[in-house]
Amino acid sequence: MKGEYDKAFENIVRLRIMSILMANEQYDFNSFKEILEVTDGNLASHLRNLENQGYIQIEKTFVGRKPQTNYQATKDGKKAFEAHLEFLENLIKSNKS
Repeated sequence: MKGEYDKAFENIVRLRIMSILMANEQYDFNSFKEILEVTDGNLASHLRNLENQGYIQIEKTFVGRKPQTNYQATKDGKKAFEAHLEFLENLIKSNKS
C-alpha cells in the first residue's frame, strides 16, 4: 500500500491543524483557537507536538504592540501529511471491494 501512516496525525486536532496549514500559507494562534474551538493549553500542546516532529515552524512578530504567533507547515510537514492522506485514501479504496 502506498503512502505512510503517521501517528502524529492520529489526533483530530493535529489533523485539522495540518489541513488548515496545507490550505493557508500561515495561520495565527488565535485564529486556530477560534476555528478549532480548543483551549489555549490544548492548542499549544498540539502545536508543540507538530513543531517537535519538524512539521510546522513558528514565527513570532508584533502587530502594533501585541505579540502575534504565526505557524507554517514545513516542507517535511507537507510531505508527511500528503503521505498520510495517500495512505488513508488507499485504505479506503482497498476496502471498497
